[in-house]
Amino acid sequence: MSNVNVKKVKSSDIEFKDRLVGIQRVTKVTKGGRTFSFSAIVVVGNENGVVGHGLGKAKEVTAAIAKGIDDAKKNLIKVPVLKGTLPHEQIGTFSGARVFIKPAAPGTGVIAGGAMRAVLESVGVKDVLAKSKGSSNPHSVVKATIDALTKMRDPYAIAQLRGISLNEVFNG
Repeated sequence: MSNVNVKKVKSSDIEFKDRLVGIQRVTKVTKGGRTFSFSAIVVVGNENGVVGHGLGKAKEVTAAIAKGIDDAKKNLIKVPVLKGTLPHEQIGTFSGARVFIKPAAPGTGVIAGGAMRAVLESVGVKDVLAKSKGSSNPHSVVKATIDALTKMRDPYAIAQLRGISLNEVFNG
């Protein structure tokens, strides 16, 4: 990623809530018959601006979910959340999936579909408008949403950088 403002976070001493986005049963046909395994997409977050996603694969569902949670804790990012919403509009892409996220007025709620909803709720966003375009594959949608969130710029940092007040950043 070419973004300078991407903040990696260490998973120690943070309490996370995990959300299962999707689980797939994968079948491998061999000479001896069919072998089933499971892959699970998991999103973890502290609902206060930190979120991560992971993929776990195993012979059993519970083991796949546990591996997914461990993987998600390895790639956490910090997202600026301002008054329960996002600071500005953003587009994120990954493979064939494109997502558009936009801040919303208080009381709107999380207007987003399946995989995007899990990511946005894990971040701790209470009011947001979101639209997923292109591929609806949960893997791609989760990664596109994470991409959009990593591109988010912190308004406090922008105000400091420009040497102006926070109100001037939003009002012109």
